[in-house]
Amino acid sequence: MVGQWHTFKAFTLLLFLGLGGCASWFADDTLDPAVHLVKVEVMRAKLLEQKFILHFRIDNPNDSELTVRGLEYRVHLADMLLAEGEHEHWITVGAKSSAFYKVPIRTNLWPKVKDVVKMLKNPHQQVPYRLQGEMETGLFIAHYVHLERNGVIIPADLITE
Repeated sequence: MVGQWHTFKAFTLLLFLGLGGCASWFADDTLDPAVHLVKVEVMRAKLLEQKFILHFRIDNPNDSELTVRGLEYRVHLADMLLAEGEHEHWITVGAKSSAFYKVPIRTNLWPKVKDVVKMLKNPHQQVPYRLQGEMETGLFIAHYVHLERNGVIIPADLITE
């Protein structure tokens, strides 16, 4: 009985020492990617429905590939909510490189048409935007990257001639 007790204690000690090493298997010293809204492309603009494509650039600062699974987003122009939703599309961003991620969106700006007209009155004036959301990354185990970006767009850049 005493021999079994010592064997059990030795086994338990080895188990704890081994589990300490397992924790390092899951330690994550990778940096979060940077996400930038680089372009808003107007696809179709009707009275009650507007379709855009949001073009994001994802910068991967790490030495290994990054798998992007999807993006949950909210985009505000000035103080007005332009769009919110989620887009599930997998892409791989190479190590120490960038890739573009396109998100199609639909919105109805009709209830806010007065505010939109004010913003577009001077098409060369910058309009502030705010991007918030989460990007889901990881091949087997999901990792969520919180997004919070502020910037400006120039309406004249969106108008095709």
